[in-house]
Amino acid sequence: MNKLVVSLGVLLCFAFAKAYSQPSIEALLSREQAIQLMLENNYGIKIAKNTTKIAENNSGILNSGYLPSLQGNAGASRDENDSNTDFNGAVDQNGAVREDITINNAQTTQYNAGLSLNYTLFDGLGRLYNYKRLQEQYQLSQLEVRSTIENTTVQLMSVYLEIARLTENVRVLEENLEISKRREQRAAYQFEYGQVNKLEVLNARVDINTDSITILNTKQLLRNTKRDLNLLLNRELQANFVVDTTVVLQNMLVMDSYLEKVPDNNVRLLQSASNLQISDYDIRTSRALLLPRIGLTGSYGWNQSINPPTAFFPSTTRTGSNIAVGANLTWDIFDGGRSINGLRNAKISYENEALFKSQLEQEVARDVANAKGNYTNALAIYSMQEQNVLTNKSNFERSQEQFKLGQVSSIEFRQAQVNLLNAATIKNLAKYDAKLAEYQLLQLAGQLLNVPL
Repeated sequence: MNKLVVSLGVLLCFAFAKAYSQPSIEALLSREQAIQLMLENNYGIKIAKNTTKIAENNSGILNSGYLPSLQGNAGASRDENDSNTDFNGAVDQNGAVREDITINNAQTTQYNAGLSLNYTLFDGLGRLYNYKRLQEQYQLSQLEVRSTIENTTVQLMSVYLEIARLTENVRVLEENLEISKRREQRAAYQFEYGQVNKLEVLNARVDINTDSITILNTKQLLRNTKRDLNLLLNRELQANFVVDTTVVLQNMLVMDSYLEKVPDNNVRLLQSASNLQISDYDIRTSRALLLPRIGLTGSYGWNQSINPPTAFFPSTTRTGSNIAVGANLTWDIFDGGRSINGLRNAKISYENEALFKSQLEQEVARDVANAKGNYTNALAIYSMQEQNVLTNKSNFERSQEQFKLGQVSSIEFRQAQVNLLNAATIKNLAKYDAKLAEYQLLQLAGQLLNVPL
């Protein structure tokens, strides 16, 4: 019975030890999930969206100048007076001497209330163009949000792809370490049977240590890069996850179709066009200051006065109201030249915006040409690196067979192993460089947010 209990205890211990030794399953963070978290949590995007809300409020009818202004006012006052009327022995109509009249704390109360209405009927179309300007500024703020999202997306994908590259590198390095361990075991067996000297074993162990250190450094870099991604997503820095290492590259014909519409979709060009339109509205608004302004006014007033009795009159209450409607014409025939000077400056600002737009068009055309060249070059390099991996893999397999037969030395075998490792890691770098170049080209084409990443 005791032996049975001990056996069960040992089995349970092994079961728990195995459970704890198994690595925890890490959640997959897809590109789509990363983008969604970025849109929800990134500080820069939140700030840009709040700025857009301000611009939207400013572009509404409440800030247009088209609505009338209505003011209300009301007031009340009370006076207390003491009065004494001395008739100086005067007699009344019956011949009796009139007595002096003293009135204390005589209160006079007054109330008033009024409404005044003002409306600008015509201001030289200034408010019309100012309203259009505010609408265009709202559109510009939306473009600025889009620009922020695009830039943050490229930054996010750059970090995401780096995590994917390091993840694949860790896998390649671990496979490489297993090869070194098998070589060390083979050298140990051979040394045991006197087939090789101790140096072969020591060299194999040195290579194992070198490969292990490389894995440690790569894993640490991978953890650091994951924290960089968590920072961009504004979530717990220590949150662990795995990424999707699958890469699907766009067809070049599809990319060319996107590039044909760069003038219509590139966010920088759209921002420049919006700024140019705003400058045009500034000119029209400044010109409106030279024209007369016509306004309508209206008012309604109500007042009440409660007067105390006097020596000659009883207490009285007077109530009244009035309504007034009018129109006014205002024309700044000459304001010292401020309006004319403002109009001239607005025209110069428009010319500057037009020049900047032309310059930007050339810069974007250059950037698109460079990005397309980088993408084409990256695709070619990736294709060659894939072939290079196949060549080195074939060379390694041949070297491995010859090494087992004793036809090549351990140094030659190690060199073939290192060549295969370098080819695999360089291929990973080429693959993710090509994908990042694709993202940058899609951003310039204005399609980054419209295609699956």
